[in-house]
Amino acid sequence: MRKSSNYPLYFWLVTIALVLAKVMFTLRPEIDLFTEEAQYWLWSQNMAWHYYSKPPLVAVMNYLSTAILGNTELGVRLNAIVCGVGISWVAFLFGRHLYSPKVGFWSAMILQAMPMWWLASTFHMTDSSLSFFWIVAVYLAFRGIQERRLNFWIGAGLATAFGLMAKMVMILIFPFLLIFLVYSKKWKNQERHFLIYFLISLIGFAPMLIWNWQNEFDTFKHLAALGGGGKESSVIDFGKALTQFLEYLAGQLAMVSVFLLPLFVGFLFRSRFSSNEKSMYLLLAPVMSWAGFAFLSFFTSIEVNWPVFAYSTLAIPLAAWICSQSLAWKKMKNWGIGLSIGFPLLFILPDFTYLKSIKPITKAEKSAFRRMAGYDPLAKRLYSLQDSLGIKDAFIFSETYHMASELSFYLPEHPQTYMLNMGARKSQFDLWPGLEQFVGQDKVGIFVSWNFGSPGEFARFQELIYEEEMPVTFRGEPLRTAKIQVWRKLEHFNPYLPDRY
Repeated sequence: MRKSSNYPLYFWLVTIALVLAKVMFTLRPEIDLFTEEAQYWLWSQNMAWHYYSKPPLVAVMNYLSTAILGNTELGVRLNAIVCGVGISWVAFLFGRHLYSPKVGFWSAMILQAMPMWWLASTFHMTDSSLSFFWIVAVYLAFRGIQERRLNFWIGAGLATAFGLMAKMVMILIFPFLLIFLVYSKKWKNQERHFLIYFLISLIGFAPMLIWNWQNEFDTFKHLAALGGGGKESSVIDFGKALTQFLEYLAGQLAMVSVFLLPLFVGFLFRSRFSSNEKSMYLLLAPVMSWAGFAFLSFFTSIEVNWPVFAYSTLAIPLAAWICSQSLAWKKMKNWGIGLSIGFPLLFILPDFTYLKSIKPITKAEKSAFRRMAGYDPLAKRLYSLQDSLGIKDAFIFSETYHMASELSFYLPEHPQTYMLNMGARKSQFDLWPGLEQFVGQDKVGIFVSWNFGSPGEFARFQELIYEEEMPVTFRGEPLRTAKIQVWRKLEHFNPYLPDRY
């Protein structure tokens, strides 16, 4: 008698290996936090009900993790790593529940091969917790529908509430579940449970409503602007619209891995998923998310990560179909997963094999990590400069929230930094106390920028004490140059007042 495979053990062996790889990546000395990660960390140092562009969960998670591990890269990225494990584990549970342990295992492996999962599970962004709570809510809601048990619906409601506190696009789960309940003719049997689920989910809206009531509903204006609202009406540029859609399409194909595309094509044309209620449930949300943002792409530019939170369930019907196919398809699966996991490992791990010495790979790695390098040495230089110039209690500012957030993280004692708006759209920094508090005071301000040589007419000081240009490198290769200026006594503060959200 053939011994059955221990698929949970296989899952944990692969997953723990990937966790270790991500920890090693985080500990690489030349890799800093991604600029958005630094911004969300800075939010955790200024706790609030909500923030200008996002709900509070990302800041709360950073607050808790850094309280344990300190204000370190691992203290921030541990959140993403844990969410990534959770996402893939729920995919395993979902596939096992619907089909078999074998399908559950391959569902998790296919998911862990997708670039969308690598991004959410490596860098602590709002998509990390959103993607986790999305798949948890979808899984528990399915169990509630299938087994008609209220406890699953309550769990789905709590997961949805947390998802809404991660990112407001979680709201897409409501039409998804309603459409499926109507399609499957289960609405009458589930109407009461769905109502209870919906009422519990409403908890997730509370932080947003409280904060926006106090701040002129800035988040709603921001979301409307991202969706293309507020623009002057004009004749549609069909060429531009088509280009934006094609860019969107290419980005989404990349997010599910070009090495897995043959499997998706085979599944699309050779399976009978349309007659399978389980597959329809798993595919409906990804299709809705993809189609909704595809429509918006004709009117505005869509970031590649926006729709992908709903793609995690794509892996399950694909795994179920592949497990029933011929050896040729299974070999294609193995190669697709292997290459999809191998390439990210090549980039994130230290250069054990010296492959990164090959010029095209060196160039690609330098480009990929451009926004994650140079901030720690820059902060060290600022600290040294203040010491050599005998400066105490200087305020640090830049024209971007990216630089300001990174410097706050990497400077000793993590001081509050400031953003001088020189033409950017509105951000959280515009809502916090700014440089206006230093006008007329005999204090030193240090301006740091990748892009500008001085604060110009936006902030005029009495005296320029010192300036320099500091080149930064990535693994010995020139990356870019930062301008550093040390000023004394801010006399005139005239920032750009953004009307763009």
